[in-house]
This record gives sequence, structure tokens and C-alpha cells, in this order.
Amino acid sequence: MSTTHLGHVFHIAGSPTVDTAAAALVEIPDGALVVGDDGRIVYRGPADARPQEPDETVVEHESAFLLPGFVDTHIHFPQTYSTDAYGGGQLLEWLNTCIFPAEARLADPAFARKVARDFTARRIATGTTAAMVFGSAFPAAQDALFAETRRAGLRIVSGRGIQTVGPESAAPLLTSESEAIAMAADEIARWHCADTGDPRTARLQVALVPRFSLSVTTRTLRSLGHLYDDVRDRGVYVHSHLNENNRPGTGEIDSVKTLFGVESYLDTYDGKFLPGSAVGGPSLLGRRTIMAHAVHCTDDELARMAQTGTSIAHCPVSQLFLGSGTMPWKRTVAAGVTVAAGSDVGAGDEWLISRVLSDAFKVHISEPGDASVALHPAELLFTGTLAGARALDMEDRFGNFDVGKDADFLVIEPHRWPPLDQALRHGIRADDPELARDQRLFTLLMGLREPAIAQVYVAGSRVDDLRAGARPTRDRA
Repeated sequence: MSTTHLGHVFHIAGSPTVDTAAAALVEIPDGALVVGDDGRIVYRGPADARPQEPDETVVEHESAFLLPGFVDTHIHFPQTYSTDAYGGGQLLEWLNTCIFPAEARLADPAFARKVARDFTARRIATGTTAAMVFGSAFPAAQDALFAETRRAGLRIVSGRGIQTVGPESAAPLLTSESEAIAMAADEIARWHCADTGDPRTARLQVALVPRFSLSVTTRTLRSLGHLYDDVRDRGVYVHSHLNENNRPGTGEIDSVKTLFGVESYLDTYDGKFLPGSAVGGPSLLGRRTIMAHAVHCTDDELARMAQTGTSIAHCPVSQLFLGSGTMPWKRTVAAGVTVAAGSDVGAGDEWLISRVLSDAFKVHISEPGDASVALHPAELLFTGTLAGARALDMEDRFGNFDVGKDADFLVIEPHRWPPLDQALRHGIRADDPELARDQRLFTLLMGLREPAIAQVYVAGSRVDDLRAGARPTRDRA
């Protein structure tokens, strides 16, 4: 028996690039999503043209919008309570003053369970159906995160944050080289694809997560490379930070290049982490590798990421918060790298991916000279949905409403947030239907706030009531 959801549909159809997203933008004002019992979309189109079944269940969402679920490609679980933390400086000062001490608190299993519950609840509230999650250093906290996510029915890729060296403020988070690899391997064994056993369908998946190159040694990188060679074909991911802060002399990038003696920051993840960028072990780059930030990449680094299929989690909110600069949109996209949205909670203080997209629009239209670009509303929607699925190498499963994909979607009711409702009802719209469509989507994305997200579905199952402790069930009403 199928379930039909009626509403105002927006999505990016097919498999475009960000440059061709506008041509792939689909709006169906009186639309229908028909979802089969397996949670997959069997029809997407005008409601009056859908196939009729005698036992069809219809869910009338009235004036609501139906959008694909948001995908967050970079968010920190142990920083759930660390948004808007005043650190008195940029990245490295903020880590020492605010973040390392905050993350150390998750050594307490009871506290970690609370964080996991609140983290998962915020994901539901903000419509983040899939996420690449930078994990805690503590295995018990990771167990709580995976268990809570499984109970909720959301999609997650996560791995414990690996640190084998660091300042005194990070001491509680550090392990020996051998412990780091052993715990990473154990996490993979226990949690990777623990729900279905198949990386093509699993909602629970694991990543190898060196915090950043300054938190590991050449021995750690070599061992992680060998471990990844052993598990790469099982669909395990890699996640870390790249080229975030370039303050001359004492910033992250110069510190990495000086410490390792390498020509570029990316070399340390590409197996070329010995002096002179000599090869010291296997590469960590590939189709299931996501590097956060990439604000200050060289052309060679961008070309190498495109060549290997490595993706970028673009985090404009946190880059503003830490004064890290602006990722050059035109140059990065032109290199052929997949760029997806990341909230970077807690340096990012916006959980809602549409708010991240709002800041992306603002920072990139403000880039100097010819670098300035006014992102099309379809490019914004693509970056927050389909590009994220592509970065997670799961584009064939979710990210839009193509027939055969899992029905991951949000029900947005503008009346729940009056400023959004008023802007959609009374804002100026062009006479040209296509431009009016683009203006409507832009207002929806820029004006969206949490209260307007009325329902959240993953693979056809409604999950938005789980904050009350319910288990996910197919919505039949």
C-alpha cells in the first residue's frame, strides 16, 4: 500500500552540477510524492496525474512545501553546547580556550548520552536527515551517538575524533598511536553498516576522523592510511579539516606546512606527509572523503581533490565566526570539486542548513571584483541537498525526489513562522513565471526558521516526534 503526500514540491531533479542546477529546478505547486511500502518514491509530479490505487493513503499537507531533507556535511557532535563560545581569537585560540575543554566533558558517559539526545533532537528540529558528524574522542560517547541516531531513524556518518598530539588543553582527548588505530578499527567493526550490513543502504556508517593534521603525527597518518586501505572497499569514509585559517606565521596552514615540511596542507592527507612532500604512506583521499572548509586551497590542491573525488564541506557561518576568510566560490566550483553545505556547529552557530545557505549567498555576493557571484536559488538548494548526498557518495539513495530514491523530505508550513508566511504571501513576484518561481524558492530558503519545519521523513518514515521518545513509524494519517 502506498502513501501519497500532497503539497507544493521543490527539488533539483536528475544529477546536475551546481552550474546546471537552475535548469534542473522543479516546482510543482499542486504536487504529489507517492511513497511505496519500502520507503521509496514511486511517483513525483502533479497530484491530478498520479496513478490511483484503491488502497492509497493520502496525506494532505495543504499549503505546505515539500523539500528534500537537508544534508549537513560537517557538524561536531561534542560541540553541541559550544555555539557562540567566546574564545578571544581565531581558530587555534578558540580550540584551546573553548573547545578542547568542552569536548573533554564527554568522558562522562551519562553526560555524553544527554549530548547525544540533544544533538539528535536538534537534527530533527532543523530537518537534517543526513549528516557527516565529527565525533567525540570517547568511544562510549560515540556509542551513545550511534544508538540515539539509530533509534531516531536518521542517517549518519561519524567517527571518533583522533588526536595523538596536542596542547595541554587537549590532553584529555589524546591517545597513544596504537590506541587511536585500535579504537578506530573497533568503531568500524561495531557500527559501520550496523543496521543493514550494506554500505549502499545503511543509515549508520563510520568515518576515520583525524581532527586535523596538527593533531596527529606522521606515524598516525601512516597507520590511518594502512587501515583505510583495509576498509575502503567496505564503504568507510574519511573526514577532517583542510586549509581553514591562514593567519601568517602562526595560523593553521603555516603551522602544518612548517611542522611536516610539506608543500601543501592537502599533501598530509594524500600520503605525502614527509619533508618535501615525500610519500610516507597511503592516501586518505577518495570518493568518500570530505574535507571541511578548504578556504585557502591552491589550484593544485583543488585539482587533486577533483581528481580523487574528494569533496568539500563549505561552512560559511563558522568561517565568519572565526575570521577564517571566504572560500572562493567561482574558483573552487570551476575546479570540479563537489561543494556541499556544512553547519560546522559549534563554530557555526546555525544548525539549520538553509541559514548556512543564507550566509553563503551573502558572503559570495560580497567577494571582491570578478570573484563576486549572486548564487541562484537552485544553486543554494542543490548545495544543501543533492550536493550533500553526492559528497556522501549516496546520491543514488537520497538528495532529491527522483523516482526510486528514498523519500527523505521535509514538510514546511509557513504559517508556523509568520515572517516567512508574510513574505511568501505578500512579497513582490515577477510576471515571468520562471523568475517568480526562483523568487519564491529564494524567499523560502532565506526566510525559513525551525518552527516552520512541521514534519520530517526519512525513507518514508516520519521521525519528527522522536523528541518525545517515540520510535519511527510510517505516517498513515
